[in-house]
Amino acid sequence: MNNALPVYWVALAAAAVAAPPCAAQQDFSGVELSVLPVQGNVYMIAGAGGNISVQVGDEGVLVVDTQFAPLAPKIMAEIRKLSHGPVRFIINTHAHADHVGGNAALAELIKPTSLEPLQMIAHENALARLSNPPSGEAATPAGGLPGDSYFTPTKDFHFNGEAVFLYHAPSAHTDGDTIVLFRESDVVSTGDLFTPGSYPFIDRARGGSVQGLIAGLNQILHLTVPAKTQERGTYVIPGHGRICDEADVVEFRDMIVVVRDRVADMIARGSTLRQIQAARLTLDYDTEYVDADSFVTAAEFVEAVHASLTGAAP
Repeated sequence: MNNALPVYWVALAAAAVAAPPCAAQQDFSGVELSVLPVQGNVYMIAGAGGNISVQVGDEGVLVVDTQFAPLAPKIMAEIRKLSHGPVRFIINTHAHADHVGGNAALAELIKPTSLEPLQMIAHENALARLSNPPSGEAATPAGGLPGDSYFTPTKDFHFNGEAVFLYHAPSAHTDGDTIVLFRESDVVSTGDLFTPGSYPFIDRARGGSVQGLIAGLNQILHLTVPAKTQERGTYVIPGHGRICDEADVVEFRDMIVVVRDRVADMIARGSTLRQIQAARLTLDYDTEYVDADSFVTAAEFVEAVHASLTGAAP
């Protein structure tokens, strides 16, 4: 943990742990949202799903990810504490329900109160995954789909006095991940490419891979600039967990590289997946990235790395 970060950010860790990408039978009645200023025009809302990034200014409100539909009234109430301007954009970092489940419900709350058009933005692969999920999973209702997809490596626009850049991270956490940079505020929103405190969920069924995940993290590091003694500078809003800076992303990236290389070495020596898992290649990292509530276990992380390297079916 980066001890130079403000204490009130660290307090969010328990409220923003990694959550499964499914809301089935989940009770949201007792969920409390926490809102923290990050830097510049950007805030973070933590609750029962992926972290939400909110940018506010004279032109209105931009939201990155929407958690779950039952939380939409609470989310909207917190947004209105930050700004009474029109909500103009909802950006989805990928297609998992804990990040996009509130799209339609939030849009319905926005429409009656705004004369400005609402645009929902996601990479085209994320849009396709919403309507055509892996076998056995339900599609997201049409009302929750982003309305403006992009297919190029980047997309950019200007809003609230700053440039907003979207970067596609191919075949990373999924095949439709988007990194969002707020250039003037100097804040990066990563979605589930980066989840400090928990092993990454490499969603092989949705096109994810360990190689693409590492490349995506390197892209995040390309966008971040640390301040004095490698602390502060660009702040990073992860998919789940506390607000971070570049040093935290480096630590997370390096952990994945080390585990990948260990798995690759055992594959090269002819070891089976069971043998690789039995070797406990993540043991020196488990105390930092696994606890009783972890969505991804060490064995599952190793299995996903192995499948990425061998081309095994999801």
